[in-house]
Amino acid sequence: MSQSPKIVRGAASWFVRRNRPEETRLRLFCFPYAGGAAAVYREWGRYLPSSVEVVPIEYPGRGGRLSQPAFKLLPRLLEALHPEIVPLLDIPFAFFGHSMGASIAFELCRTLRRHNSVLPKHLFVSGRRAAQIPDDDPHTYDLPREEFLAEVRRLNGTPHEVLDHEELMELMTPLLRADFQLVQTYAYLPEPPLDCPITAYGGLDDLEVRRDLLEEWKVQTNRVFRLRMLPGDHFFLKSAQRMLLESVAAELQFILGSE
Repeated sequence: MSQSPKIVRGAASWFVRRNRPEETRLRLFCFPYAGGAAAVYREWGRYLPSSVEVVPIEYPGRGGRLSQPAFKLLPRLLEALHPEIVPLLDIPFAFFGHSMGASIAFELCRTLRRHNSVLPKHLFVSGRRAAQIPDDDPHTYDLPREEFLAEVRRLNGTPHEVLDHEELMELMTPLLRADFQLVQTYAYLPEPPLDCPITAYGGLDDLEVRRDLLEEWKVQTNRVFRLRMLPGDHFFLKSAQRMLLESVAAELQFILGSE
């Protein structure tokens, strides 16, 4: 049995902080999808209110943390991330997560609550079915190599130039398997709804994360719930980025106006 990754302390390894407004009034922590890195959110600061600091999360195994083994189990990732993020929660903040990142952001909210920490002003969950709805599809993270790569191609989230580059895929495959395992072994446990608003986003052409599966996020909040459907498949995060960021910006502007 493979050992769990060693927990690496040090906030600098978890957070990529490029845009730091002189008068930061709110931090938006952004959680990437399976196989994704902090760079997915590199340009977001240009399209959001000027007093918002965008703080992408860099999971182990990618970006500047390429030499560190990726987490295969969500509880272990949360155990490592939670103490590192707490010092950055000294001003109002929000969480945005896409696909795997939505599950991580949601469970981090619940971890913060269990530790009596402050909660985000808003939780944005994107491209991910409501946490309480089980995914009965068979696991794919442990498929033989060719079948696994076919599944990666089907999901359409990895650039073709990467998929067609044999050496790159040799490097990427262990990371993708680890991320898929984290998602596919996620076990939801019932807890009370969160005391923060939730906005869910979905792709109109995403056949796996349908509108009805997104609507059920409403039971996870005691506050306002909104659902926005955008053009595109599971990776509307890229294809409909402008529309997505306009919606996120409006929600963040509302928070800033009420502080």
